[in-house]
Amino acid sequence: MRRPDTRTLIPIVAYVVLCVVAFFLPFAISDFRAQQFAYVGIYFIALIGLNVLTGYTGLISLGHGAFMAIGGYTTAILVSDQGLKLGGHVFSSDLKDLWTIPIAALVCGIAGLLFGLPALRLSGLYLALATFAIAVSAPAVIKKFEDFTGGGSGINMFGLPGLTGGIDGVTVFGHHLTFNDWLYYLSWSIALLGLAIGWLLLRGRTGRAFRAVRDSETAAASAGVNLALYKTLAFGISAAYAGVAGALFAIANTFVNPDTFPIALSIFLLVGVVVGGLGSLYGLIAGAVFVYFMQISWAQQADRAIPDWVPWFGDLNTNSPGAPAVAFGVVLIAIMMLVPSGAAGLVRRLASLTQRVSGRS
Repeated sequence: MRRPDTRTLIPIVAYVVLCVVAFFLPFAISDFRAQQFAYVGIYFIALIGLNVLTGYTGLISLGHGAFMAIGGYTTAILVSDQGLKLGGHVFSSDLKDLWTIPIAALVCGIAGLLFGLPALRLSGLYLALATFAIAVSAPAVIKKFEDFTGGGSGINMFGLPGLTGGIDGVTVFGHHLTFNDWLYYLSWSIALLGLAIGWLLLRGRTGRAFRAVRDSETAAASAGVNLALYKTLAFGISAAYAGVAGALFAIANTFVNPDTFPIALSIFLLVGVVVGGLGSLYGLIAGAVFVYFMQISWAQQADRAIPDWVPWFGDLNTNSPGAPAVAFGVVLIAIMMLVPSGAAGLVRRLASLTQRVSGRS
């Protein structure tokens, strides 16, 4: 009798456990915490896409915040009929925001493919700078098309009939959910679906081609891998994930403007991939938790964890302007020094250590 492959069985078991935890977590946390973990799920979706591009294909991108902005504005424009007057005719007001999510994925996927074509001539630092230029120019482009995007004022979706559960919540299978709980289940349902799709994609022929491109483009081309095809495909898939995350981000905020998707967002996403572990999917949950909570709370409270006797940092006040950014950088440097391979690498090291100890026993 053939024994099951542990490389396949372990991810499936981990996925089932993650689904169970994600379903029951709102019963153990407050409504406010449910909203926070909904944002973690949104970041997780974006990190999956970026890891396909950077972790598996080896193409560095510093512009994924711009793709999230495209997805977010696609949803906001369709929900509010901003300048188009099309959404109300194409979709009914019920669940209109949900129908915009796959459209945002499609729009961003096409945008990623279009950018991937000229990016074929670039690699390494030059590619990173080219993608960063997208993030830098995105706010100016958004403000330029004021009739559609609302310019600097943005688009407000709060209270609109197309925003599901925006005021009174929503009832699902006879259970009433507040907007935050609804947002949590929506974000994590899509995140878990995206995780499954990503795992199936990366464990097959496409994933092997991505890793071949990452390890050695010369060897990949010699083995018959079409470099142009798979590089462009990686950009398209990655941007589609970012578009879904951007659409959910717009729904969660109920408002978008150029400041909703700042330049720093692209940097934070790359940080999340590195902290979670390049070339790993499940480790990205730790990266999403780190990026979100480090921004909103941990960096502001870092001074409480630093003893007064520590030189230079003992009297650090993270409530002063700019101090949270310094704390963020210091913590990130410490993590990279202690766990250079990210959360996924730490888990692998602990598993290897456990096997060696059990083998000796």
